[in-house]
Amino acid sequence: MRRREFIGKAALASFTLTAGTGIVYGELMPKGYVPLLMQDPDPFKMFSIDKDMTVLNDRPWNIESKAHLLNDAVTPNKFMFIRNNGLLPEAIDVDKWTLTIDGESAKQKKTYTLNELKTRFPQYTYHLTLECGGNGRKEFNPPAKGNQWGVGAVHCAKWTGIRLRDVLEDVGVKNDAVYIGYHAADIHLSRSPDKEPISRGCPMEKAYQDETLLAFQLNGEDIPLAHGYPLRLVAGGWPASVSGKWVQRISIRNIVHDGTKMMGTAYRVPCKPVAPGEKVADEDMCIIESMPVKSLITYPKTGALLTLGQELTINGHAWAGELEVAKMEYSIDFGSTWHACELKAPVNRLAWQQFSANISFPQEGYYEVWAKATDSNGKSQPMLLPGWNPKGYLNNACHRIAVKVS
Repeated sequence: MRRREFIGKAALASFTLTAGTGIVYGELMPKGYVPLLMQDPDPFKMFSIDKDMTVLNDRPWNIESKAHLLNDAVTPNKFMFIRNNGLLPEAIDVDKWTLTIDGESAKQKKTYTLNELKTRFPQYTYHLTLECGGNGRKEFNPPAKGNQWGVGAVHCAKWTGIRLRDVLEDVGVKNDAVYIGYHAADIHLSRSPDKEPISRGCPMEKAYQDETLLAFQLNGEDIPLAHGYPLRLVAGGWPASVSGKWVQRISIRNIVHDGTKMMGTAYRVPCKPVAPGEKVADEDMCIIESMPVKSLITYPKTGALLTLGQELTINGHAWAGELEVAKMEYSIDFGSTWHACELKAPVNRLAWQQFSANISFPQEGYYEVWAKATDSNGKSQPMLLPGWNPKGYLNNACHRIAVKVS
């Protein structure tokens, strides 16, 4: 059962029997909301669940983290989600690896070795938040096609490389340039050399940002193969599909890039709200750019057991695409009232921000702790599922954990 489904009085009675306790603030639950306990047969046994990453599929590899594995301020490599569209590159020879810049709006075609990129241009390090556009897809109803991500397709790691802008300026960019598109060494699932698994990009404004990197290190070491070794594009704050792995060529375009997964419904949402299940014409779909405000409780994991009078400390991360998070709040009464969390400033632009709070519970029973972030433009996360879209993108509903006080 999912939280979007209706829960009636009979179900609530069943819930009370299952939980062995009353639902505190139950009268304040939004109409149609389903408590976490009714979605998971027993969330209070979650501490015994395998702590490893969740493999959604292996051809191509798509692997998800869990909220409680993402508690570090800088995400360790082993807890970073993996989203691939094709097969991993084979037989990489770093000494022969090159990056070519070309395209209609390039003043010249130019090719660089990896060593030239590392030695000719200044290097920078940034903490950058990357989130899959489909993170949270499994919540949508009607279901959307694609990997059924939960909440763990996000990370914020430390990337080192050179600014894409510096390389573009070295090549020379014509005045009619509007977009860049990347081309990579991954292999199409069909193994056809004429097909690219994915070739996306971004407008020149994003390409020119200080934090948009051609990266060759992740958390101080060579980037692992699954994350784009030996060279990848990193453009924080936008769908992670913009941050192409295994990059070998970047085209400077005088049109919006029309590569694989730039067209149709791929990484696009309806330009205007639509009814669930409604078909949307391709021309009425808009490309996803900056990701929406969002947050994640990373400690404790759902299913925390407390004794009455015991204070609970929560912590987690919040991010807001191109913006900063201005306010972080929590609720224990299903969003009826909200209380401020302590919120840290980002290490740098496009990095996520840590939050924490100490929570007291007034009586024994079942609770849910909800987290809500508000961005610097004053826009907050929705308490429940946001507007439906055909591909199940941009679910930024409030994250929440189950707590039982005895």
